[in-house]
Amino acid sequence: MISGPRPDVVPVSATLEFARFMSTTPSNPISANNAADHTNADQASSQRTPLFDLHVELGARIVDFAGWEMPLQYAAGIMAEHTHCRNNAALFDVSHMGQLRLRGESAAQMLESLVPCDVVNLPVGKARYSFFTNAQGGILDDLIISNAGDHFYIVVNASMRDQDIAHLREHLGDCTLEELTDSALIALQGPKAAQILGQHCEQALSLNFMETLVAPIAGVECRISRLGYTGEDGFEISIPQSNVVTITKLLLQHEDCMPAGLGARDSLRLEAGLSLYGHEITTTTTPVEASLGWAIQKRRRTEGGFPGADIVLQQFESGTARKLVGLRLAGRVPARQGAQVCNTASDSVGEVTSGGFGPTVEAPVAIAYVETEYASPGTDVLLSIRGKMHPAVVSALPFVPNGYKR
Repeated sequence: MISGPRPDVVPVSATLEFARFMSTTPSNPISANNAADHTNADQASSQRTPLFDLHVELGARIVDFAGWEMPLQYAAGIMAEHTHCRNNAALFDVSHMGQLRLRGESAAQMLESLVPCDVVNLPVGKARYSFFTNAQGGILDDLIISNAGDHFYIVVNASMRDQDIAHLREHLGDCTLEELTDSALIALQGPKAAQILGQHCEQALSLNFMETLVAPIAGVECRISRLGYTGEDGFEISIPQSNVVTITKLLLQHEDCMPAGLGARDSLRLEAGLSLYGHEITTTTTPVEASLGWAIQKRRRTEGGFPGADIVLQQFESGTARKLVGLRLAGRVPARQGAQVCNTASDSVGEVTSGGFGPTVEAPVAIAYVETEYASPGTDVLLSIRGKMHPAVVSALPFVPNGYKR
C-alpha cells in the first residue's frame, strides 16, 4: 500500500454535482479550485477506510463524504465505471457505512418498536430492507436488517450512523449493541459478480437476493449478503479489516472487475430508482409517499406498533397527496435536485429529488415528488431548469430493469 503525500480532498457537495449532472465526457477532471472551501479543520476530522491507500494506489479522486475520505472516481471515469458495472462487475468500498450487531432475547421485538418491517418472523439467513420512522411517520434513515442466528446484523448509512446508533441505544432495554469497528465492507456488483466471487467462495453462489451467510474467502471468514445499491445482482461482503486489502485485490484481479467510486454508485442507483436519504427519503417523507409500502409486511400493516403507524396506515387506506415518480426528459439538459415540476399550464405540481444523466438510458432522468393527479406514467410535465421550461414525461421506476437473483 502507498503511503505518501495526502491527496487533495474535494467536498462531495461540489463533486457529486459532476456525478449527477455531468456531460457525456467520462474523464472530465475535477479541480479542487472549483469546489467549495474545505478547511484544514475539516480535513483533519475526516476518517479513512482500510482501503484508503489502495484507492490512492489505483488513482482515485478522493472526496469528503459524510466525514470520510472516499473515492469519487478512478482514472477510467464515472461513465466507464457505471457501464462496466451494468455489463460486467464493479467493486465499491462501502466501509464508511455503519455495521452493527444487536443481541438479546427481545432484540426482534425491540427492532419492531422502531421500524415497520416484520423482524420477528424474519428467517435466519434472510435480510430485510427497512427504515426508522418518527412520530409523524417520517423516515429517520433506511437500513438493512439481517437475521444472523444468534444476533441481528444491521447496516446503516454513513451520514446517519452516529444518530442511528444513538437511536438504537436509547431503546435497547435488555439488548446489547456492538459497532463492528474492526470490519470493513465492500460491494461487488454487476451481472458477473457471482462468477467472480464464486471462484473464491462457492457457497456464495447458493444465495438468492436478500440472503446472507458466513463463509470463507481466501481462508478468511466473511459475512456475504446478496444485495446492493445498483439495481444489479451482487454482494456486500463484511471482511475483517486486516484482510480487506488482500481480498479486494484478489477480486480486482479478475479481468471483468474494476473499482468504482461514489459517482458511479450514485448514477447506478438513480437509474435503478433507489432512494437516497436526504433526497427521496427525509424526516418529512412517509414510506407510503416514497413508494416504499412494499417494505411494510402485512402483519405490520395490520398491527402497527411502530412510530407514526397511525399516519402511515391511514395513508395506505386513503392515499397521499403526492407520490414518488420517475421522469424522462425530452432533451439533453439534466434536472437538478430542487427543480420544480410543472403541469402543462406551468403551475408547480412537484419537485425533483434526484436527477442526472443516465448512462444506460443514454438520456437525462430524474426522480421527483408530484401531486398524485400527475403521477400516472405517461403524464406530460414541464421541468423548470435555470429559468427555462423543459418537457418531460412521468415514468415508472426503475428506469433500468433490475438484475437481482430471485
